[in-house]
Amino acid sequence: MNKKKIINDPVYGFITIRSELIFDIIDHPYFQRLRRIKQLGLTDLIYPGAHHTRFHHALGAKHLMGATLENLRNKGVEISDAEFEGAMIAILLHDIGHGPFSHALEFSLLEGVPHEQISRMIISKLNKEFNGQLDLALEIFNGSYPKKFLSELVSSQLDIDRLDYLKRDSFFTGVSEGTIGADRIIKMLDVHEGRLVVEEKGIYSIENFLSARRLMYWQVYLHKTSVSAEKMLIAIIKRARKLVKKEKPLFYTPALGIFLKEQVGIDRFATEPAILDAFLQLDDYDVWAAIKVWVNHEDPILSKLCRMLLDRELFRITISNEPPSKEEIKADEAKIAEAYQLEAKDVKYYFSHGKLTNSAYMASDKEILILSKSGEVRGVTEAADLPNIKAMSKIVRKYYRCWPKDISL
Repeated sequence: MNKKKIINDPVYGFITIRSELIFDIIDHPYFQRLRRIKQLGLTDLIYPGAHHTRFHHALGAKHLMGATLENLRNKGVEISDAEFEGAMIAILLHDIGHGPFSHALEFSLLEGVPHEQISRMIISKLNKEFNGQLDLALEIFNGSYPKKFLSELVSSQLDIDRLDYLKRDSFFTGVSEGTIGADRIIKMLDVHEGRLVVEEKGIYSIENFLSARRLMYWQVYLHKTSVSAEKMLIAIIKRARKLVKKEKPLFYTPALGIFLKEQVGIDRFATEPAILDAFLQLDDYDVWAAIKVWVNHEDPILSKLCRMLLDRELFRITISNEPPSKEEIKADEAKIAEAYQLEAKDVKYYFSHGKLTNSAYMASDKEILILSKSGEVRGVTEAADLPNIKAMSKIVRKYYRCWPKDISL
């Protein structure tokens, strides 16, 4: 079978698969599952074009990793063929641990299990199937490989993951403010004393990259309507779990049922192979299928929430710079309870509040390094004479409240 393939990607054009091992990984059911998990969850309710998947993103990241490694080789950085392939596999599989609706359900369907930890387990599982051929990729993914720059390309504040998702999410949402010069940034990358650095002349491209990321958070990832839809989905899952706990009859697929019935934390993933196997059967389709059936459930709360989400009758949401007071929250909850004739314990399904944070750049976390012409290496906030970069290193916090539109608060 010919495993040297080309794939036509709407963002980059033709992506070439030159490695038979990479072809076999892409062809594996664990990776094919990513076709059934949208990259941006419920964001297509706001931006209708946002139907791209984790599968798209992983392939795009692999493509950019290949271009980056070729560029570094051309600059004299020593990268063996095994390291080249290992880094490509590490970025290809970096998001394989995402579950349905990704971040929205990461801490409700699961018990606070970050997708990175599940990715690590799945890569280890694949490594056994491929007889240790993913050893090097796993080291790079874990950050334990001696050449640190390879791990920084997989996970840092200027990694290949971010370069692809900003460019791809901007393309599919149509939010042009998120457009970045990924090619230019890649050309400006180099390695100095084992660390990934950006040549000084690329600093304006980094400013644009950080600015685009900040704008994409407010306009896409933390768009208030997207936050509202996610809170409704979380409420639906919480209500379904409550009904399952009360042993009420409820439809669910076998994979979804396990995570509705049981509290699944990272310890169970590590000790019970059946849990990871069930997770690898789970995708967006399980959740949507259940929601479409639950619309007709006898429980009025579950039924109403599912109907509202399917018909895009999303909660109203307000954003403010100051958190609401406890008194305001209590008053809001009382109005909702009265309007829907709810017991106090059930108001939480129709009302949520919390904090949104946007940090385009964290100077304390794997700082982006700038290499000057004189050979000096400094962090980007120190190296830049641009007030924008310094401003973007500050965390911006906003506070939200959301509730059904037919209730006046």
